[in-house]
Amino acid sequence: MEGDKKELLKIIIGIKKLKFLEKFLRDLLTPVEFKEIIKRWQVVKELSKKTHQWEISQKLKVGRATITRGARVLYNKNSAFKKILEKK
Repeated sequence: MEGDKKELLKIIIGIKKLKFLEKFLRDLLTPVEFKEIIKRWQVVKELSKKTHQWEISQKLKVGRATITRGARVLYNKNSAFKKILEKK
């Protein structure tokens, strides 16, 4: 399993063309899974802007558990989300 995980991650970081990456992810994930990943990223971006959780829930039509998970990960000092958002 670990070898497969590394293989998949190497494939993803090796894809240079955005359209091809989208196609690969759409082939790999169900339409619902693909939309959920995008929605989770939207949640994290809103949290980083200090948007109130209730507003995020209403705007993105997500549950509090999704927002709480995003907040927990974002506010962790070793958060990859935080590092990526700081670079933007």
